[in-house]
Amino acid sequence: MAGKFELWVDKGGDWRFNLKASNGQVIATSQGYSSKASAIGGIESVKSNAPGAETVEIEK
Repeated sequence: MAGKFELWVDKGGDWRFNLKASNGQVIATSQGYSSKASAIGGIESVKSNAPGAETVEIEK
């Protein structure tokens, strides 16, 4: 089974999504979005941008 995106409304009324691995573990959680359409746009952005994203180490 492939990973999946789960879409929901949080207690504050914002739309959010999780990206879950095939084993059910959450591997990414979104910011809050004011509309379902915006959250779906965020999912589509992850789908299109993540495959080519580089990994960089930062200091905090």
